[in-house]
Amino acid sequence: MTPRFLAALAAASTLALTAPITAQDSAKAEATKPAAEAQSRTRDLFGIFGGQRIAYRATIADTVLSNDDGKPEAVIVTTSYVKTPADPTRPVFFIYNGGPGSGSVWLQMGAFGPKRVAIPSDARDDGAPPYPLRDNPDSLLDVADLVFIDPPGTGFSHLTQGTDPKKYYGLRQDARAVSKVIRRWINDNGRWNSPKFIGGESYGTTRTAMLADELEGSTYNDVGLNGLILISTILDFGIEDTTPGNELAYVVTLPNMATAAWYHGKVQGESAAAVAEEARRFAIGPFATALLKGQDLPETERASVRRELSRLTGLSETYLDQANLRVTDQRFYKELLRDRGQTVGRLDSRYTGMDYDNAGETPDDDPSFYGIDAGYTAAINSWARETLGYRTDREYQSIGREPGRNWDWSLDGSGRGAYLNVAPLIGQALRQNSGLRLFNAQGWYDFATPFFGAEYSLKRHGIPQDRITWKYYDAGHMMYIRDEDRAKLSADIRAFIRAR
Repeated sequence: MTPRFLAALAAASTLALTAPITAQDSAKAEATKPAAEAQSRTRDLFGIFGGQRIAYRATIADTVLSNDDGKPEAVIVTTSYVKTPADPTRPVFFIYNGGPGSGSVWLQMGAFGPKRVAIPSDARDDGAPPYPLRDNPDSLLDVADLVFIDPPGTGFSHLTQGTDPKKYYGLRQDARAVSKVIRRWINDNGRWNSPKFIGGESYGTTRTAMLADELEGSTYNDVGLNGLILISTILDFGIEDTTPGNELAYVVTLPNMATAAWYHGKVQGESAAAVAEEARRFAIGPFATALLKGQDLPETERASVRRELSRLTGLSETYLDQANLRVTDQRFYKELLRDRGQTVGRLDSRYTGMDYDNAGETPDDDPSFYGIDAGYTAAINSWARETLGYRTDREYQSIGREPGRNWDWSLDGSGRGAYLNVAPLIGQALRQNSGLRLFNAQGWYDFATPFFGAEYSLKRHGIPQDRITWKYYDAGHMMYIRDEDRAKLSADIRAFIRAR
């Protein structure tokens, strides 16, 4: 697999200005500041969001985290959008992406920020620049102030020279760093009694579970939360591991294969939702039973399951027989449209790509990642550097490699266990905070974080179901790429925040 594909596995301003950023003669000095010296840039802007004309202050700023001896260890960059005049009773939504190693560019420039990059909405490649940067009426600024956080190793955020990566790159370490940034922002902006929402996408949902524990469950100095917002959820990592013998990985991805096959005309059905429901029932019933029987599976039952599996996935019975009924997602991307000479995307299976040749069992790359990344990279650099005036010679890390290379996947620092599941932390947070609610958003065409896997994780014992809102979208991992689903996601989260 190519480096770009491996990275994907991990996942002109038109607003009027009313205040300058800084004096021109200070720009050069700012650019040469020591790495750990904080800078902050502010612009006063306005826009129309949710049908309301909102004046707001955009601030991109460094938060420096130091050790007990006062030595700077990490510089974490936040970009906040606060309605003016400031109102301490307004909700605050702290937002981040995933990876681990992904910057907040995707949710900031694609979904909730005041500006968005306009790339094709219908699963076509984003092509070459320029990429239009447009007003985003779907921004949530009408209902909440927004704080986008880039954890260390993502965006412009970084560790200072000599800092041990093990102190920041890990499940618990990352949550502690981000929680410090949130507490610092609350202090600096006088927002301790504001309603607070935290949320992210992909690994950002894992981070949300860890943050809920860090903010509410680890100390007596709690930061009370009103809502957890999960977008493309991954909490239980064991269920997606295709290590031989883990049958559940095939069970939770089967409904995604069915929706992808339906989208590309390989199976019949009324809608993605209808096909998904049919596949869920088969996956958790006859299919799971057949896999668990192993070599005791009778031939007649095997034939029946193989026939239904072919009908739901669009794959031939011969291929399914050769795969022993267990088709990995990687094989599916290559096989589904092999007769057309195309592959389908991992992040969004609506996307199609063309490999070097039509042989082989896995794709060369993920067309749903290389079909969007250039536009987002251009947008965040243009917005942060040219409009907001952030001064740095550092490269913006949309998908930074260093965090993933050094990540500690254990909950207690003892090394990754055989079964990593942070969903129980969600249950604990809901049980211990009677006012806490959860919003979960999933795309039908997302293989990176399958919707059936999220359902399985969040419907386990110990997780109250009466405060969970489930929403589904006709796109993939980043459902907001599709114009109709960006508007729907925005409306759904807006209603969730207002319902506090």
